[in-house]
Amino acid sequence: MFYTVIGTQWGDEGKGKIVDWLSSKADIVVRFQGGNNAGHTLKIKENIFKLNLLPSGIIRGKKCIIGNGVVLDPWALDEEIQKLQNQGILINSKNLAIAENICLILPLHKILDEINEISRGEHNLGTTKKGIGPAYEDKIGRRSIRLCDLSDKSLLRKKISNLYSFHKVRLDYFNKKNNQNDLINKLLEVYKKISQYSSPTWRILNEYGKNNKKILFEGAQGALLDVDFGTYPFVTSSNTSSGQIFAGTGFGIKNNHQIFGITKAYTTRVGAGPFPSELFDEIGDYLGKKGQEFGTVTKRKRRCGWFDANLVKQTVIISGVNNIVLTKLDVLDDLNEIKICVGYNIGGKKYDYLPFNENLQNLVEPIYVTMPGWQSTTFGITKWSDLPVNAQNYIKYIEEVVQIKISIISTGPERNETIDRNNILSDI
Repeated sequence: MFYTVIGTQWGDEGKGKIVDWLSSKADIVVRFQGGNNAGHTLKIKENIFKLNLLPSGIIRGKKCIIGNGVVLDPWALDEEIQKLQNQGILINSKNLAIAENICLILPLHKILDEINEISRGEHNLGTTKKGIGPAYEDKIGRRSIRLCDLSDKSLLRKKISNLYSFHKVRLDYFNKKNNQNDLINKLLEVYKKISQYSSPTWRILNEYGKNNKKILFEGAQGALLDVDFGTYPFVTSSNTSSGQIFAGTGFGIKNNHQIFGITKAYTTRVGAGPFPSELFDEIGDYLGKKGQEFGTVTKRKRRCGWFDANLVKQTVIISGVNNIVLTKLDVLDDLNEIKICVGYNIGGKKYDYLPFNENLQNLVEPIYVTMPGWQSTTFGITKWSDLPVNAQNYIKYIEEVVQIKISIISTGPERNETIDRNNILSDI
């Protein structure tokens, strides 16, 4: 059986706990897109682990793969490995493999990322400036340095020269110095540390699939940041929808697949871009404070708003989500009333989806349904019948609008603080 976990909103949905649960039962865990611009936080007993590149299964000693759809900062990877090893996590070539054809993030890409944001002025995208976008641009432009290139110094030197020649005009204009020899030496040095992980991971993965092993594909960020189906241009540089698992890993088996959509009980977003249900009042501040809404990677304060069922329904359809996992329900516990966005009014016309046209997105007026709050704690509840009636009604209404079952409800950071309505997690 194969499992994919994605976020159905703009990221930060609380995927870490569910990914950890599933990864403990999986034979192999795979990252298939993004880079170290996304973070998962795992709490296991008293230990807290923060991951940016490594799949969450690494904490459980599982075989892990970083697929070719990821862009890899080799120095960030080395630093992350060292940090986890200092926390007692064993990492070696037996439990970690990295696609040999993965494209690398270089210091050059971070410089270009900064230049791009400066060039956009007040219309900047709010990127993490970790070089993710420029690295993907070079990948599409067929200029990338791949992990396998580091094994051949002459080839590496040639490709570095070509890469810098392409970007020379912009680097010179912004007076950004570069030393190609220094970069080559640094790449060769870091390669000594990570070369043991370089593998034809597509072969490993398909072999696991043919032998009926449990494979978990771990998505980073959220579906609304997908470069094709998100709120473009305020998106990430990769495809975050579930379909990316095939192109991002080389996995070729399409059946026996469960897709979990991790969904926050309200909505948050980091950075710029449309946000139909955003709140600019004391309730928005309350959600941010109680939900501790600060980015794992950026530490930026997240924008907060009501649950947008319209957008979640859209991403559920696009990614073929089978089961929704609802997180952070307890953040709503103290509210007198709670609103759910069920559609949009744009220029007098009602929409049951978010159109891609930017001008229309800027004119969106959310259509709300107001429901009574429950004003009692849901934290740590493990049985559906123990939830307050109004909390049950809130969940049932979301199911009605989104048209999919909310099978799992996370009521706290610990594994046992979960309502598994259909024993899905127990049966895996």
